[in-house]
Amino acid sequence: MAFTFQRQVIYEAVLDSRQHPTPENIYEQVRGRIPSISLGTVYKNVKTFLDTGLLKEVSLHHGSLRLEANMTPHHHVVCSGCKAIFDLEESDVAPVELKSRLPKGFAIARCSVEIIGLCASCRGIGASNKKISTHHSSGARK
Repeated sequence: MAFTFQRQVIYEAVLDSRQHPTPENIYEQVRGRIPSISLGTVYKNVKTFLDTGLLKEVSLHHGSLRLEANMTPHHHVVCSGCKAIFDLEESDVAPVELKSRLPKGFAIARCSVEIIGLCASCRGIGASNKKISTHHSSGARK
């Protein structure tokens, strides 16, 4: 894969993010350096990075593509309110034990744990008890 200037800027945007960004988040950041870039170009390059293993998709179940460059084995804590995603070290979770059979022919590629709940901000802890719809950026890492 040729590493073009556009690809470098897109990849750096993911690396520099303290979030698990969406392609739209990446696009907004990259436009500052490459004003002529299109959202389609960002999506195309994100797909290339996913296909080559430079990036990975955080979860298939959040309704929007969320990305990360952290390739070390780890798990996630997800806020069901604001959709923030926090990394959880692999060593913080006991090994998962499968107690039933997998469907015939199924091959496990990886096992990850996703803990879903409400972050302190969504629960109103440490802030006023008023519900605020845009209280923090979604996807922040701890």
